Amino acid sequence: MSGFDVVVLAGGAARRLAGADKPGLLVAGVSLLDRVLAAAAGAERIVVVGPRRPTAREVVWVREDPPGGGPVAALAAALPSVRAANVVLLAADLPFVPAALIDRLVAALEPGAAGAVAVDADGRDQFLLAAYRTAALRAEVAALARPAGVALRRVVAPLAPRRIPAGPDAGFDCDTWADVREARARSGRMGTAPKRRDMTGLAEWTEAVKRELGIELDVDIPALLDMTRVAAHHVQRPAAPLTAFLVGYAAASRGGGETEVAEALRQAQELAERHGPDAEPDTR
Repeated sequence: MSGFDVVVLAGGAARRLAGADKPGLLVAGVSLLDRVLAAAAGAERIVVVGPRRPTAREVVWVREDPPGGGPVAALAAALPSVRAANVVLLAADLPFVPAALIDRLVAALEPGAAGAVAVDADGRDQFLLAAYRTAALRAEVAALARPAGVALRRVVAPLAPRRIPAGPDAGFDCDTWADVREARARSGRMGTAPKRRDMTGLAEWTEAVKRELGIELDVDIPALLDMTRVAAHHVQRPAAPLTAFLVGYAAASRGGGETEVAEALRQAQELAERHGPDAEPDTR
């Protein structure tokens, strides 16, 4: 299989997520962008289009013109940084895309095809989970008078990409908060969550505090730690204990049961995820 570069599209307004920093959303403690970058580890070079943010591996950053100009504008900004003969396009919100599928897409180009696109479980072509001949893609983009606002299908359809079936989870993306919650649930069922450190000491400490304070409540320690991790990541580190206190106070004021705690945790985590350097202020 020939070498390949990867372009990850990590811009967009995330309107259905109330403007949250979608690539930075955490699934089992790992951002969506870092999950995609992990799947792309076999690339010779990774180019990410979008606002700069911390990542677990080194990437080349570029920005589309204008910002938010759509996937073809992002592609036009990225292609000058692509060096390999083959390029894989990936959306930044694919929490379960496997490296093996990326390899299959690139391998499908070898007999001479100009493109290979993953087909999701519903039979839809995923043009941002696909591999293309770099020269062919460059030619299609260069033929456009202005790439901003152009549909990606218009660019890649002339390449007649081969359709490669993907697994049931590979094409799952996170467009809404319901999708994000489903991704977190799937991650737990699939065992894709990173291994946590031994929490025996935390469990023992939790029981000691409960006895001292006279609390009778089953504490979901992983959920609480996930919420505080998100608050620290998206706001600032001291927000983690402060938010945990406010969650506890809110849950107690609502009745103090496990359901109330879980709901307060969910609300606080989603609020923290919507809070980022580019987020609109919440004026409610």
